[in-house]
Amino acid sequence: LQTVAIAVLGTLIGGVLAIHFSFLACDKIVPKWVAAIFNVFILLIRTIPSLVWALVWIRVTGPNAFCGVVTQSVCSIGMICKMYITAIEDIDVRILESLDAAGCNGFQKIRYGMLPQIIPNFISTVIYRFDINVKDATTLGIVGAGGIGAALIQCITSSRWSMVGSYLFGLILLMMLVEWLSTRIRNRLTRG
Repeated sequence: LQTVAIAVLGTLIGGVLAIHFSFLACDKIVPKWVAAIFNVFILLIRTIPSLVWALVWIRVTGPNAFCGVVTQSVCSIGMICKMYITAIEDIDVRILESLDAAGCNGFQKIRYGMLPQIIPNFISTVIYRFDINVKDATTLGIVGAGGIGAALIQCITSSRWSMVGSYLFGLILLMMLVEWLSTRIRNRLTRG
């Protein structure tokens, strides 16, 4: 449960923070120099692997589940921003121009022209990142960032192979459940 909680919180926090960064990194919305600064920032986040981020945050927060949440959030920002920026850049501007010609204000253009185009992509990206974060939460637990990885590494070091097998079987079942749920949600998004 702690592994799933780390993945859920890390994905949600990263997904929400990525919205702001991705709009600031899209040169269709902000000046090119502002977008360049935020693109470099996002690239720096994406460059550092999650295990390195975990080791950095363990020094700050100590070895616990909060470290896992912070690590997952930071790593999620990098990947999700990249996908969000692509979704924002693929917006059909003709719809926005039509709303502008109809006399809509800026808020109405965002509400009726932009959001319906990007929300399905945003949700699909967050679901995909959650799938990755569940797997990463196990690995992060091995270095002390909470989750089932800590218990798994203890069982491996003490040669309790039946418990290792049980943990791995549980992880397989968890991943199958997550995959089944995410596929159902993505299918509902594509159908509207």
